[in-house]
Amino acid sequence: MEYIHINCDLGEGGKQDAEIMPLISACNIACGGHAGTVESMRETVALALANNVAIGAHPSYPDKENFGRLSMKMEAEDLKRSIIAQILSLKQITEAEGGKLHHVKPHGALYNDATKDENIAKIIIESVLEFGENFPVYTLENSKISRLSNRRIPVIFEAFGDRNYEGNYELVSRQKSGAVITEKEGVYEHISEMFFNHKITIKNGEKLPCNAATFCIHSDTPNAVEILNYLQEKFEEKDIKIRKY
Repeated sequence: MEYIHINCDLGEGGKQDAEIMPLISACNIACGGHAGTVESMRETVALALANNVAIGAHPSYPDKENFGRLSMKMEAEDLKRSIIAQILSLKQITEAEGGKLHHVKPHGALYNDATKDENIAKIIIESVLEFGENFPVYTLENSKISRLSNRRIPVIFEAFGDRNYEGNYELVSRQKSGAVITEKEGVYEHISEMFFNHKITIKNGEKLPCNAATFCIHSDTPNAVEILNYLQEKFEEKDIKIRKY
């Protein structure tokens, strides 16, 4: 039996979380930066534990107004304090519910900035190191985080099943048409190319090497549940299951 690892950003105020959770391997829970409250974190953690799904913190720039999707100019110490506070909040709630925090995945603009900005990448690494628990960070394989980690923190390479790519592993901006893949067949084809052939097909048709260990599907795509059910069905036809924690 072979397995595929699927992750999803949850606890962001969407209405599909309960339907999505049984269909994934890991969740990245909004912890107060772009979305998330104590109540939503607690509810999402409980859902994850009930479905044997790995729990990750999903910190962002502290910007709920723009859902964390715009870069912010912040002093390094202020950003570090914010990231630590967000991770700590989810960690404490997870442990209070009888679980354990598994990983960290930055959100939105913070995630994108950390792929190319050494200063942002260092702040994220330093924030994670504050916990002393060896939390792995989900990131793109060309990310500055992966280059600067120097084995101080584990890095798990991630690819996006429902997003198109430019060259150099950058995602097509959500401001452009065709940034998000919404057809379930298209998402399956995109992930299959990455999973089976270890290649990412970018917008111009060229291919990049893909060493991803986890594949993300976004919960705010309206038909995310349909996509995830279709992926499970198609992969099971090939005797591949969605990995559980």
